[in-house]
Amino acid sequence: MSLSAEQKSQVVQEHARSDGDTGSPEVQVALLTSRIQHLTQHFGEHKKDHHSRRGLLKLVHQRRSLLDYLKKKDIQRYRDLVQRLGLRR
Repeated sequence: MSLSAEQKSQVVQEHARSDGDTGSPEVQVALLTSRIQHLTQHFGEHKKDHHSRRGLLKLVHQRRSLLDYLKKKDIQRYRDLVQRLGLRR
């Protein structure tokens, strides 16, 4: 259900700010976005899986909180990240 190690390392490489960066808000938001997309596809087949839906809502809230933090700290990094990930906001 979660990301494989290869997928995770690929996402980290794409969004890292420097070499070895795994904890920046950009990387965290990118990882959460890929997990959210995976769960969204899962709900296409399993419409009655309400327990996993709660987990999805928690992930969405966590991503929103990180995006709010990034927007408050550095608006340009926020805008670049939203554009790269294709988020609506």
